[in-house]
Amino acid sequence: MILWAAIALLVAPQAAFAQDQAEAPAAEAAAAEPATAASDATPAAAGYEPLGPEWIKGQPTPGGWDVQPQFSPIGDTASGLHVGLMWVMGIICLFVLALLLWVIVRYRRGANPTPSKTTHNTFIEVVWTLVPVLILVGIAIPSISLLTDQYQSPPKDAVTIKVTGYQWYWGYGYPDNGGFEVISNMMPEDEAKAKGLPALLEVDNRMVVPVDTPLRIQTTAADVIHSFAVPSLWFKIDAVPGRLNERLLTIDEPGIYYGQCSELCGARHGYMPIAVEALPRDQWEAWVRSQPGGTVGDEAEAEAAAPAPVADEGGEATAEDADGTDAAAETN
Repeated sequence: MILWAAIALLVAPQAAFAQDQAEAPAAEAAAAEPATAASDATPAAAGYEPLGPEWIKGQPTPGGWDVQPQFSPIGDTASGLHVGLMWVMGIICLFVLALLLWVIVRYRRGANPTPSKTTHNTFIEVVWTLVPVLILVGIAIPSISLLTDQYQSPPKDAVTIKVTGYQWYWGYGYPDNGGFEVISNMMPEDEAKAKGLPALLEVDNRMVVPVDTPLRIQTTAADVIHSFAVPSLWFKIDAVPGRLNERLLTIDEPGIYYGQCSELCGARHGYMPIAVEALPRDQWEAWVRSQPGGTVGDEAEAEAAAPAPVADEGGEATAEDADGTDAAAETN
């Protein structure tokens, strides 16, 4: 019995070790599988990590001849109107071309040696006056509606981002979240290519925003006129020194959206790109907390509502003394 017990003690640790070794790869594979699936649908849920090149959704494409795919409600509406107007213009051009060809053939000198001396045709004059008017009215209605939507005031709970144009870079301030500012310069071309990101468009610090959230974009400039433009979000607004412009923006999907300054602002105008990184709300809040002085929601309100410190007898200020003073004042 003693011999069998000794053999069992020697074999048991080895069997347990072999079982752990067999279970480890399976556990690693099980852990890796959901992470891969999640990366295809949404950014990682815990903490903040900058999005990689696989999340690029709005950027210029070689040989592109149409507007970029849109990822904002205004962009969807405007893109649909753009496509509709292209069809209207195409039909009008074909109709005018057909009329021109018909006149060339029907009323050429060989087919019509004696030209008509008719000077007026009431029906034709009514038609070519009324039809263009109806076409213009049909275009005006959705155009005015689109303009109204573009300049709709942001709601009170919108996230405020103050965009400041400098020669030649951008600054992104978050006054509702601690007042910190992120300075954004173009990333060196070699570094961008090494990371698989588009050269001349990628930046060292992106403008990070939450998706499905109204954004109050306020623009100004520190020196000359700049223009903050992101084509895939159908968003463009001038940044003027001494003036604060404001527009509403909502982004539909997480991703990276590129733009550029669209107002000639000096020698390096072509080298101040815009990179907007849109994240789920929890990811964006994690990013805000990672910034110096960054606060979110109730944290910002609690910080603003914190009682002012009151100096004690020794000259040091404490919050407890302030609370006590308030309580005494209420009692009196």
